[in-house]
Amino acid sequence: MKFGPNSHEDCCSEGHSAASTIATISAALSVDPDIDSSAIEIRMLGPVVLLEGYITNPADRDKAISIAAMIVGQENVQDRMLSRFPVQ
Repeated sequence: MKFGPNSHEDCCSEGHSAASTIATISAALSVDPDIDSSAIEIRMLGPVVLLEGYITNPADRDKAISIAAMIVGQENVQDRMLSRFPVQ
């Protein structure tokens, strides 16, 4: 995590609320056909996006982080997702 002049708060000085940031990330995750985001929760802690919940595919972690990073910057994304892989 990086706080400083390149933080999300500085990039979004237009007054974006945490709710609008969460809604934007949630919408981006839900429209991506390559990721199952149904069990991923998005929260904000200051300028940092917390990705929590469960993933069922290893690629979903990278994709979710990548999508969130496109919106708020890589340094402002914290991964707290847990793996729940189906038994084969």
